[in-house]
Amino acid sequence: MSQSPTRPAAGTGPAAELALSGDLARPARLTVPDLGAWPQHRVRVSFECATSGVRHHRFTGPLLYDVLSAAGPGFDPARRRDRLRFLIAVTGADGHHALLTRAETDPDFGRAPVLLAARIDDTPLDRSGPQLVLPQDRCGARYVSGVNAKRVDGTFGPRAPGAPRAPRAPRAPRAPGAPRA
Repeated sequence: MSQSPTRPAAGTGPAAELALSGDLARPARLTVPDLGAWPQHRVRVSFECATSGVRHHRFTGPLLYDVLSAAGPGFDPARRRDRLRFLIAVTGADGHHALLTRAETDPDFGRAPVLLAARIDDTPLDRSGPQLVLPQDRCGARYVSGVNAKRVDGTFGPRAPGAPRAPRAPRAPRAPGAPRA
């Protein structure tokens, strides 16, 4: 694994990197070839794209659940429901974002076969970066190309006793005459 993120154009330069960060025991930077260390899954998907209609593709890569489990999410395994509070924020090289929960991918809960695809239609994604693939989604809006960051956040939900409160985001100014939220 290298130490600096890159976002090269397809076919040139070093392989793109994905940064795993947040509430993890083992944050990491991974390339598409690194994703080959996990069992590979292959899915055929059809999804609707708002700009180009129905799309059909084959994706191959590890389950997101397996990759994040290896990074050691910071929940208490003795508390079965503790893992339900973890959110996963995914960012692509083009700035596209998607949000999902760990529970969606957890075999004890949603068991969704979410992939961190290393190949699309048998073409490697080494230079552009992996793609987030949610075979269960009818719409392709949460498919993120060129994934360069995944942040796992366990601060959602109730605080542990004695833990400090997270700072609140400032409220946006309210227009005169607008109803209160």
